[in-house]
Amino acid sequence: MLNKIINFTIALIISSAIIFLIFDWLVMPFYIRKGNSVIVMNLQGKNIDRALKELNAEGFKGEVFDTLYSSKVEPGTVIDQYPVSGNRVKKGRTIRLKISQQEKMINVPNLVGQSRRSAEISIQQLGLNIDTIYTEYNPDYQRGTIAWQFPKFGDQIKKGYGLQLTVSMGLPPDFFQVPQLFGLSLNKAKEELSKSKLQLGKVSYQQDEDLVPYTVLDQSIISGTVLDEPAKIDLIVSILDLQDIFDKLQNEK
Repeated sequence: MLNKIINFTIALIISSAIIFLIFDWLVMPFYIRKGNSVIVMNLQGKNIDRALKELNAEGFKGEVFDTLYSSKVEPGTVIDQYPVSGNRVKKGRTIRLKISQQEKMINVPNLVGQSRRSAEISIQQLGLNIDTIYTEYNPDYQRGTIAWQFPKFGDQIKKGYGLQLTVSMGLPPDFFQVPQLFGLSLNKAKEELSKSKLQLGKVSYQQDEDLVPYTVLDQSIISGTVLDEPAKIDLIVSILDLQDIFDKLQNEK
C-alpha cells in the first residue's frame, strides 16, 4: 500500500513537471510569439524622459498612469512600473509608469484678526494643522482673535504642516484703553468713557457751523492709548455760534 502511494506521488510530480515544460515551451510561445518578445527592463529610478526613450528604443510604448507627491525623490523619477522588470512581454506592449511629483506647497493664509474658530476652519480646509496655540494680553486685538501666526502670511509650506498661533486675551486686567471719541456726540462720548472706566475731564467749545452741535472735535489722549490707571479725558466740542458757547458756560456755572 505504501509503495503504491509513493509511486503515485512520483508519477504526479513527473506529470506536473512535464505539463509545466509543455506550457512554457509550446503554449507560451504561441501566445507571445517568443521570437518577437523581449524582457522588460528596469526603469525605476530613471527620469521619465530617459525611461520613455529607452522604452521606445526597445519597441515598447510608455504611459504615465499615476503620480506620487514626494520630497525624497527627484520630481519626474520613475518609482514603479507595470509590467515589472524581468517579465517577458510582446514588443509594442504599453508599459505603465508611476512617477514622483514635487510635493504640493500651500500658501499660508492671513489669520491675524480672525476669530480662533474661523482660523481653525481655514487651516483645516487647506489641509494644514495647528501645532501650538498661545495666549497673551494684547490691546490691539479683540479677545478671542488671532494676534500672531507662524509661518507668516504668504509663506509656502507643505500640506500637513502645523502652524503656531497666538490668541489675544484682550486688554490686560487693571488696564484702561482710551476709546475713539472723535465724531461722537457729547452724550455718546460720555457713555464710551464710562464703558472704558474713564472719566470726562474739561469740556471746551469751538465754533463750527458745519457740524451738528456738541460733536467731539478732539480729545486730550489719543484713542487706543493703554493706561495703567483711570484718567480724565478732556474734550473739545463743536457749537454753532459764540452765543451758544456763552450760554453753555453760564449753565455749567
